[in-house]
Amino acid sequence: MRTFFKNLYKYRYLLGELIKKDIKLKYRSSVLGFLWTMIEPLLTMIVLTLVFSNMLGKGDDNFPVYILCGRLLYSFFSNGTKTALKSIRKHGSMISKVYIPKYMYPLASILSSYLIFLISLIVLVGVAVVQKIQLTAYIFQALIPLVIILVMTMGVGLLLSTLNVFFRDLEYLWSVILMLIMYTCAIFYKVESLKNNSNEWIFKLNPLYSVIVMFRDAVFGRSIMAADSYHLYYSIAFSLGMFAVGMLVFWKKQDEFILYV
Repeated sequence: MRTFFKNLYKYRYLLGELIKKDIKLKYRSSVLGFLWTMIEPLLTMIVLTLVFSNMLGKGDDNFPVYILCGRLLYSFFSNGTKTALKSIRKHGSMISKVYIPKYMYPLASILSSYLIFLISLIVLVGVAVVQKIQLTAYIFQALIPLVIILVMTMGVGLLLSTLNVFFRDLEYLWSVILMLIMYTCAIFYKVESLKNNSNEWIFKLNPLYSVIVMFRDAVFGRSIMAADSYHLYYSIAFSLGMFAVGMLVFWKKQDEFILYV
């Protein structure tokens, strides 16, 4: 782990260039360019609100903010893990020619997605103002789930980027798994509004759901520990554990990458 942080500092300028490159490539062919960072989640929120407000958000004036909180966090996790998954194969030619710590590639992919995600939070602030959400001191607790989801995405991303070198079908399998994760994140509905509330344990198995619950609590002026401290402890334990597993698997297999990319 010490070597990881040492190399991270040593190659920090290269990491910065890789992040810039990923962002430029993402919006290179787009007419609106970086504006899509804010337009896309806003349009998605409008569509989901129009479709589900009468069925699942009836009587909740803050339903658009509720949706947007979940949508933004899930989108980052989804985009971050998918780009990290492909990062080693994407840079295969560079890996075979130049030596740099190989985990720089998935980390750069994730950090570029995280930077875009942070900018997209401007949309959440704007919608919250329009919806007249009363901000409290608890809003600063939102930093906790924001850090947790970054660590979680890094851990999952490192593991996926390693496995994808050896199992190419993982890209398609992960898309299906992400769909399952999305539906157990309660993005456009509330778990307590479901007819069968006894199935809440299914949602609690999803650490991303716990992160979204905490983030929503902070935005809506509640302590992230007020309702259930389980979400905080579980998401932290899962994120740190997944990061350790991702780093260990990546570290042990990285020397074999050149044989497969």
